[in-house]
Amino acid sequence: MGIEAYVAVSAALFALGIVCILVRRNILYVLFGIEMILNAANINFVAFNRFNGDGLEGRMFAVFVIILAAAEAAVALAIVLNVFHLFHSVTPSEVDRLRE
Repeated sequence: MGIEAYVAVSAALFALGIVCILVRRNILYVLFGIEMILNAANINFVAFNRFNGDGLEGRMFAVFVIILAAAEAAVALAIVLNVFHLFHSVTPSEVDRLRE
């Protein structure tokens, strides 16, 4: 299996993440879309590292992105829980009252 298969899977996952962010009207689905985009980047990092060299650069970037995604998920879920507690909804369009 060549690098083209990895890039195709990564592109499909990236496209699904973008569609999930743009189409869904729920904050949790938007977070899932962001996670899919980050996982698509991880697939690319690891695939290009495997086919273009034996160094640790691609794997280190992937580990860094996994750590970043875990921190993003923890902070974002805390914000979502707080927004749900205040507004009783997780729809992004209903949260524009935070300015008041």
